[in-house]
Amino acid sequence: MSLSNLQYDEIQRQYDARQLRNQRILQERKAQIFLRYPRLTELEALTASASVRHARHLLDGDETALSRLKQELSQYRTERASILASAGLDEHYFEPPYTCPDCKDTGYIENKRCHCFEQAAIDLVYTQSNIRTILQEENFSHFSFEYYSEEKINDATGLSSRDTAKNAVIESLTFIKKFDTEFYNLFLYGDTGTGKTFLSNCIAKELLDTGHSVIYFTAFQLFDILEKHKFQKDLEAAASMQHIFDCDLLIIDDLGTELANTFTISQLFLCLNERILRKKSVIISTNLGFDQLSAVYSERVFSRIVSSYTMIKLFGDDIRLQKRKLSNGPG
Repeated sequence: MSLSNLQYDEIQRQYDARQLRNQRILQERKAQIFLRYPRLTELEALTASASVRHARHLLDGDETALSRLKQELSQYRTERASILASAGLDEHYFEPPYTCPDCKDTGYIENKRCHCFEQAAIDLVYTQSNIRTILQEENFSHFSFEYYSEEKINDATGLSSRDTAKNAVIESLTFIKKFDTEFYNLFLYGDTGTGKTFLSNCIAKELLDTGHSVIYFTAFQLFDILEKHKFQKDLEAAASMQHIFDCDLLIIDDLGTELANTFTISQLFLCLNERILRKKSVIISTNLGFDQLSAVYSERVFSRIVSSYTMIKLFGDDIRLQKRKLSNGPG
């Protein structure tokens, strides 16, 4: 993704702050544990002095210096691990608490941008920096089937609202499990307030946590970027297009709430078709039924979705209204 200097500097400041925080936490850890176990302080000093001493011997031509250094350091590490174990800690206690262990919070792996840097760029460019906060609440650990009725039955399937929701979660977990090995897309549809956005956010959280890049758009936001790219030749929008096509997962929420016209219809087809060609997954959520989808977006778009997406329907009472009633209490 192409970033301006200001954007790059903003992301780099985030990594600098993260590294400083990690070092501060590590220093606090060491101070506490060294106070309890003074021998650890001695081992730190012995490790440092051994490295310097054997380096001098190596420079003086002592070919055995390196092997002796390795042996001595191994003894110190073993003793340190034993002390930490007695305190109920593992040997990684002296490592910084990295947010991203893959790049150790540098943003790079062998001079290439880490997946966490790519996601940071996505969050910045698409102003979705609040997505992490949202996903702290909207994830599978907070998904409740209590809002789905066991009495309401779908005549077409014979399943209750709750059983339908359980099947939707199973399908979503399968999508996550097979994400790196099988290409397919999800189409979440059904009544307003039945948890479609919540479910797509649950999936997004799982994939973000495993290092995948995710872009979330409402339909309105997506078509706004597509319009700027097409008609205004906006440089930032042009740079955005490549990532819209290439990110691991694109989420289009509330399809049908935007003003549909010949432009949006053609651009939707372009976006969906391009990602299919690149085998990049998409999740679409909408309140539209199949008849409405076909009428609004043309047979071509409808056919592409039906043939390339796994359909997941949710139905039942509006969860937002249920929560509101519960928070307000009886009366």
